Amino acid sequence: MIESMIELLKAILFGIVEGITEWLPVSSTGHMIILDEFIRLDCTPEFLEMFLVVIQLGAIMAVVILFWNKIFPFQFKDRSKSVIETDKIMLWLKIVVACIPAAIVGLLFDDVFEALFYHVIPVALALIVFGVAFIVVERRNKGKRAKIRKLDDITFQTAFLIGVFQLIAAVFPGTSRSGATIVGALLIGVSRSVAAEFTFFLAIPVMFGASLLKLVKFGLSFTTLEAGVLIVGMLVSFLVSLFVIRFLMDYIKKHDFQIFGWYRIVLGVIVIILGFCGVITV
Repeated sequence: MIESMIELLKAILFGIVEGITEWLPVSSTGHMIILDEFIRLDCTPEFLEMFLVVIQLGAIMAVVILFWNKIFPFQFKDRSKSVIETDKIMLWLKIVVACIPAAIVGLLFDDVFEALFYHVIPVALALIVFGVAFIVVERRNKGKRAKIRKLDDITFQTAFLIGVFQLIAAVFPGTSRSGATIVGALLIGVSRSVAAEFTFFLAIPVMFGASLLKLVKFGLSFTTLEAGVLIVGMLVSFLVSLFVIRFLMDYIKKHDFQIFGWYRIVLGVIVIILGFCGVITV
């Protein structure tokens, strides 16, 4: 009984970290891999691999709820009549286009990338590299007026280019899916708020798809404790995400992303030092 409670408390901690880092451009996967070095779940490697992905579903549901009116294309005027909003249909088509690069590469090479890069040192290096990228891009864009300031202004070409940046995150954990897509969007002239929103929406099919693949690969046979750990982790990540998403959207109205760049660099350096000191497994 006590052992089960300890595992559920660990799941709560993982859910908190996931809910915070999924939306801030600091890499949720990277933080989860690092966290697992210090607080290990008492589970099989197969369950842990699945858990670290599927826990993100809780965070994704927070996006669906908070932005429902912006992403759901069917509006019901009364009981007998519904209206299809074509601008939202177009938004989803652009999201699908942006998903294509990462979906193709992920389906073909997911296991290869996990074996090569899902380790602490590659994660730390990705944290540093994209931390520098955030600082450079923000300083380059300082004082410039964004060309794309509304979601409707995103073209299919722009969506595909953002998807190419998402591909980098799919290959290298620690890059941050939101970080890569936001950096890419800023580089091609998208405003911070639009870049953040499009990144949130892009996460919906990406994370649902990745979670489905992991669940199918793992199988739907859970022990009672495994099911409890997964549900608790998802629920906590959902609740935390509700607050973090609101915070980020308010934050970027007055601030840029440089602080996240510096945070990534500091964290990456600390992880490398701990790795070489033997504190964590490299």
